[in-house]
Amino acid sequence: MAHNINHNEITGMDSFFSVKEKAWHGLGQVVQDYPTSKEAIAFAGLDYKVEKRPNIHNLPSELSVTSDSSFYTYRTDNEAILGDKVGKDYHIVQNRDAFNFFDSIVGGGDGILYETAGALGKGERIFITAKLPGYIRVGKDDVIEKYLFLTTSHDGTGSITAAFTPVRVVCANTLNAALNNKTNTVRIRHTANAKERLEQAHKVMGIADTLSPQLEAIFNDWSTVRISDKEVKRLIELALAPNKEVLKNLHEGNEEELSTCFTNMADSAYEYAMGHPTQQMATTAGTVFGAYNSVTGYFQNLRKYKDDDAKITSLLMGGTGQQRAQTAFNLCAGFIKHGADILNFN
Repeated sequence: MAHNINHNEITGMDSFFSVKEKAWHGLGQVVQDYPTSKEAIAFAGLDYKVEKRPNIHNLPSELSVTSDSSFYTYRTDNEAILGDKVGKDYHIVQNRDAFNFFDSIVGGGDGILYETAGALGKGERIFITAKLPGYIRVGKDDVIEKYLFLTTSHDGTGSITAAFTPVRVVCANTLNAALNNKTNTVRIRHTANAKERLEQAHKVMGIADTLSPQLEAIFNDWSTVRISDKEVKRLIELALAPNKEVLKNLHEGNEEELSTCFTNMADSAYEYAMGHPTQQMATTAGTVFGAYNSVTGYFQNLRKYKDDDAKITSLLMGGTGQQRAQTAFNLCAGFIKHGADILNFN
């Protein structure tokens, strides 16, 4: 996977930091202690300001017309253009605002640990991950850490997105899932309403407080329920099916109609389920919890992505990885309730 981490030509530094662990692709800064939000901004090279100006149209008559509806955004430190098609109502959320968003969740940052942060592309997208106190424990040895993830863009392409994202320590596998038709993600438009942002920030913390004990109970239950290798393969195929046509072919046993791409993907996820060391723990091997991890682990640890931006989008921004993981979660929940019948078609 190629990296898309911003390199600041002025400072000569890559816009990324991580605590203790090796930075992505060997780039960025590795620090030994969890930084404050002020320190994290500097370590990650996010201490730049973004401004917005109207686009100017140069006409054939050599007249210039300043637009009142089309604007561009740029960094003030190096004047890199971040987005050239933003509207007049688009409100810039400065990088410092994003960290304030985190700090407001826990009352000034007490108890929240900034673990990674960085900028992608020219700096048009930034991301922050922060670890919350406590753990989700599955069995005796499987530990899942609790993270909040935030990303925002400066080019007008997306909302501020904050999500509660549990991460399985043994393989750095994200296990985020929505329960009972409730989301684990909050998306906030780029508006000037700071009060709305603050209220939404506290909503994210509420999601974390609610989902953590629920997920712990669910995962512990799943780790005690056995599932056969054949059933794991079937669950993986159903979870990874990209459309109704593939589901129809699976139902009718038309394996020759399945694309090589889909077959290879399902086989890779199944091999991960059967042979990866992180799948051989007591909580995963031959269990429904392991079946769920085989799908999430495939997208986290095996799937090839164009760049880091594409991986973040897939896993944490409602992309393919997150969608397929949610399908796997629902299938596993159905297996617990209905048994292997859930893997068959009516």
